[in-house]
Amino acid sequence: MTNALTRRSFGKLPDGREVELLRLSGTGGFAVEILTWGGIVHRIDAPDRAGNLADVVLSRGTLADYIARNPHFGTITGRFANRIADGRFTLDGTEYRLAQNNPPAHLHGGPTGFDKRLWTVAATDAAAPSVTLTYSSADGEEGYPGKLDVAVTYAIDDGHTLRIDYAATTDRPTVLNLTNHAYFNLAGEGSCDVLEHELQLFASSYLPTDRHSIPLGERAPVDGTPFDFRKPVALGARIREAHPQLLLARGYDQCWVLDRTEGEPASLAARVREPVSGRMLEVLTTEPGVQLYTANHLLGDIVGKSGRAYRQADGFCLETQHFPDSPNRPEFPTTVLRPGERFASRTAFRFLAT
Repeated sequence: MTNALTRRSFGKLPDGREVELLRLSGTGGFAVEILTWGGIVHRIDAPDRAGNLADVVLSRGTLADYIARNPHFGTITGRFANRIADGRFTLDGTEYRLAQNNPPAHLHGGPTGFDKRLWTVAATDAAAPSVTLTYSSADGEEGYPGKLDVAVTYAIDDGHTLRIDYAATTDRPTVLNLTNHAYFNLAGEGSCDVLEHELQLFASSYLPTDRHSIPLGERAPVDGTPFDFRKPVALGARIREAHPQLLLARGYDQCWVLDRTEGEPASLAARVREPVSGRMLEVLTTEPGVQLYTANHLLGDIVGKSGRAYRQADGFCLETQHFPDSPNRPEFPTTVLRPGERFASRTAFRFLAT
């Protein structure tokens, strides 16, 4: 019988620290591989309608590849996922300045965000199976205030569901927005583009952005636009329409406002189906938004672990999160975390076959 949880070395960082790979196994061959470098979801083996397995996430082949270049494949993204306008925000009367690593915006926690940190294995449970990774972000790291202690738990539920639980505490007021940046291709990574994947998003509005991908502030209705996925629609059906938002982003790269009530348990945010294999992904979350990204900036100059080059639209991301630029938008749900509070968030990726 295959062990439900195994650990092995994935290599060493230039400073000699070891990176581990942890493999969590479910039923029917379903398995998830997690790296301690960046908390990366390195592999997900999921069955199709005939029980055939395929790896359905884009990733690099070796640790050296990840260190050399990784456009956030599968990473824990923070301290603040997505963008902060002009790399600055004000909290309790103090302005904080951050790196403009996506000029003029600050993106995904900065040049050395959580995706480029070595996380510690704090707990494992072979029965679940699950693994908890922790990281302590120092006061002032990447310009953010407060020492932040973060724990991220990956677990397999019901045989074919990857559940991710995020938790954090701070010793000073700070801002926080965490997500996982997995790129999915339900036909199998490196096999084809995802434009025939059928997407349903449980969202009646989205956040239009400026040319720097910063929300304008309004929540625009999806009705009558290429952003209406309330009923299943192929990702490529309208991606070439001359809508100003699609032209700015070179495809889909916007945040949808989910039709859910704050404080509810994790609820269904999205459903994606690949018609040939029958693989289906359901995304459930406690977060108020989800960023759909169609890998618009993959240009064929990155090779994945299968040895194939990744190109535009070879994957899609559904990044569950709070809204971009929330620290500068009091009308958005708050991302402020204060001492004595505990940040908690849950997202689940449920794999089915039809």
